Parts: sequence; structure tokens; C-alpha cells
Amino acid sequence: MNASLLVKQIPHLFNPIIFVTLRKIIFLKKLIMAELPPCPKCKSIYTYESGPLLSCPECGHEWNAEEEPVEEQVLDEGLVVKDSLGNILKDGDTVVVIKDLPVKGFQKSIKAGTKVKNIRLTYGDHNIDCKVDEFGAMALKSEFVKKA
Repeated sequence: MNASLLVKQIPHLFNPIIFVTLRKIIFLKKLIMAELPPCPKCKSIYTYESGPLLSCPECGHEWNAEEEPVEEQVLDEGLVVKDSLGNILKDGDTVVVIKDLPVKGFQKSIKAGTKVKNIRLTYGDHNIDCKVDEFGAMALKSEFVKKA
């Protein structure tokens, strides 16, 4: 069969844009079919190899496939909250405030070094619920505390 006749019969297959798009789809399908583990952070199935690491295009997380991350065990249980040093916090932990924190409605602030006992972890921006001596119940951000 003559090549020019074939091009006239199915011109849409030889359109450069469609050809490149088809190549990308085939490439992505091969990546998905490689059966790489899903992202431990967002559970996306669209992970790919980036040198020795695996990467997630949706959340940008990178991890080593050979090492099982410590956070993965906690992620299965639900909420993961880390303090300012990267330590994983749990309900009932004791933390220490690392910076003076102004409190709305009070003239004084929570001083650095204040110990807060028996914290409760919650979802949201202020992810620690606790009772602070002389201030009462309040919510703190985990980035301003460290595990005691």
C-alpha cells in the first residue's frame, strides 16, 4: 500500500500533536502498569521512579522504596502530628512551648518553656487541644511546641 494513500485515509493518526499525545498516554500506562507502590502520604497510584527514589506527581512526596518510613505505621492509624523538631506526637504526650505565644483576650502571653501536659491531637491548623496553666483550654499549633 502506498504511504501517501495511507496518510490520506487516516490523517488524524499522523498529526504530530496527536502522535505525541498518544506516546505520552502509552508512557503513562507503562508507568502505572509497573506496579509501583502507592504514595504513603496521599495514597496516589500515579507514582514513578526518579533515580533511586520513588516520587508522587500529585503531592510531590519522595521516598526510598527499600526503606519503610516510620510515619507509614502512624498514617494507617489516622492523624499524624509532628512537633517543631519532627518528632511524632500522640494523644496524652507532654510538650514544651518553644516561643512566647500571645493569647487573644489576655494581656500576658504563654512564655517559652511552659510545659503542657496531656495534649489531644485534632485535625486543622491548630492541631493540639490542651489546658495551659493560668490560661485554660486552648488550641496550639504543633510548630510552636517540642516533645518533652
